[in-house]
Amino acid sequence: MIENIAEAYKEDFISSVINANKELYKYIHFNLKQTDLEYSNIIGYGGDNSLNIDLYAENIFIKYLKKFGNIYSEECGFLDYKSDFTIIIDPLDGSDNFYSGLEYYGSSVALKYRDKIIAGFVCNLATGSLIYKAFNYELNEINLDKKNIINSEKLNKFGIFERAYKYPKITYKLYKNHIKYRSLGAAAVSLAFAKNYDFVLFMGDIREFDIAASLYICNEQNIYKSKHFLLISKNIQKVELIKEIIKNNRL
Repeated sequence: MIENIAEAYKEDFISSVINANKELYKYIHFNLKQTDLEYSNIIGYGGDNSLNIDLYAENIFIKYLKKFGNIYSEECGFLDYKSDFTIIIDPLDGSDNFYSGLEYYGSSVALKYRDKIIAGFVCNLATGSLIYKAFNYELNEINLDKKNIINSEKLNKFGIFERAYKYPKITYKLYKNHIKYRSLGAAAVSLAFAKNYDFVLFMGDIREFDIAASLYICNEQNIYKSKHFLLISKNIQKVELIKEIIKNNRL
């Protein structure tokens, strides 16, 4: 299926996602206005009151990507352009972090052909690190400023547990098992960069915006997904241990 997609389409799509992230990164770091941090009083498709910056970011991605297929975004919902391709977008993952000045937020873009994800891009917009895998090409990580490939194999001293505050029994059991973690508040960014951590655990309602790109990026790692949680790690033993903790201490 992927082999039938024109090389020009593939190259143009990759370039367009990178350029959209560059434009948003530049705007956030050099041209941000006070009004961008105000609420728009528009309830997005995801159910939240959108910040003006959420809508601005979404418009950037739509501008660059609508030529490639339908748009399915957290803010506007589904824009049907009668295509077999759909681009799934979270234009500003971790909006509350961004609003509060916590430098951990990003964007997420996945490309779906009919019912299969074939490309995923996640950018940490605070640092400019963009990680992506597309059309079965190798995993890539670039810096939006320096444009250089980053080969980062880090010692994984702790994991990431998104929404940990909702699950006190599980957090206690992780502590008792000497499992260190942080809860950073931007699920797509945490999941996509799972290779840098001991594990990444995401619990609660799982939306396609949060995970579509990250699952494709991490498809060579150990992934466990259920109705209630998603767990990614390079260490299969850690996956099994945390699964057992959750099973015995759900609520």
